[in-house]
Amino acid sequence: MIPFLTLLRIAWRSLFIQAGFSPEAMQSLGLLYVLEPAWPRLYPDENARREAVKRHLSPFNTHPYAAAALVGGILFHEVKVARGEGTVEDVVRFKQTLMGPLAALGDGFYWLSLRPAAGALSAVLVPVIGPWSALVFLALYNVVHLATRAWLFATGYREGAGVVARLATLRVPMWSTRLRSIAAACAAGIGVWFASWFGTLGGAGLAPGFVCLALGVLGVVALERKFPPLLLLYASAAVATLAGALL
Repeated sequence: MIPFLTLLRIAWRSLFIQAGFSPEAMQSLGLLYVLEPAWPRLYPDENARREAVKRHLSPFNTHPYAAAALVGGILFHEVKVARGEGTVEDVVRFKQTLMGPLAALGDGFYWLSLRPAAGALSAVLVPVIGPWSALVFLALYNVVHLATRAWLFATGYREGAGVVARLATLRVPMWSTRLRSIAAACAAGIGVWFASWFGTLGGAGLAPGFVCLALGVLGVVALERKFPPLLLLYASAAVATLAGALL
């Protein structure tokens, strides 16, 4: 019911959903800007369009990338309302139910996992390719981020609330954990490189640095296997104390 080119316009506008952010309504103005191209297609009657706009004036807030799933799902339900196959309550319920969970999912994956992993991987490449590593970061981050946004939008538009089940099959928490592990390992590698570069390893060469890297990797593995963080902290302190006494 919504032409493909109109869907492309809506997907493009979703990149700017934060542009109209306000403390009171949060992203609601941005959401209305995103949805605006769909109203003439769905509701030729002006009064019906006005009612559609009104129901989306309530406060709206979620992760700006994961919002693509909500935008697609809102269109899915609005198409049903326009056809007389759904109710306004379905649209409002869908939006209010998924705002919070998608915000948490987006924060955990994009902000706390993907961005640190892409940044750490790019930083590791600095000794090899220099400033070009910044372009590597932009490529790594945006390929994943833009591809997932497109997928979320398309899946939400096709399946509505079914996007939740589709997200479950992706095992996002598992990928978030793996990305954080990559970031931690890369950070340890960066530490070894800086230590050797500044000469802080002294006559012992790179051996202490690689030992620290191995311990860091073991620490990440231990955390993934549910090793108690407090015991891991005590073990790290003991190793550091022993190293300080012997070196």
